[in-house]
Amino acid sequence: MVLVALLPELEEVQRWKLPSVGAHGIDFDHMPNRLYVACDGGALVELETLAGEVRGEWPLSGVPDATFFNPASGLVHVAIGNPGLVESINPRTGACSAGNLYVFSPAHHGILALVEV
Repeated sequence: MVLVALLPELEEVQRWKLPSVGAHGIDFDHMPNRLYVACDGGALVELETLAGEVRGEWPLSGVPDATFFNPASGLVHVAIGNPGLVESINPRTGACSAGNLYVFSPAHHGILALVEV
C-alpha cells in the first residue's frame, strides 16, 4: 500500500492499495502524474497520482532494491539485488530489458560487476 499525506502536517489523505505486496522502491514521473512502485512481490506497478488508480503492472525477475525514473528516456530502472541486474521498463510500450549491475567504488579505485555465474 502507498500512504498519501499532506506536507508538512503529515495529515493522512489516502491509502492506495497495490496489486503486489511489499512496496519497496518508488519514483515519480511528474508530467503525466505517474508513480512507479517496485514491489517485493515481483512487480513494477504504475499508479496515477491524482486518484491512485493502477495504470500498469510489469513482472520483475526478483526482489527490487531501488527504483529510478529517467525523464529524459521515459524508462523506469529497477535494481534487482539477486541475480544482480537492472531491469529497464518502458511504460509506454511495456518493453523490458535487463543488464548487469555495476557498483563504482572510489575507495577501491574500481568497479564491482555483479553478474550471475
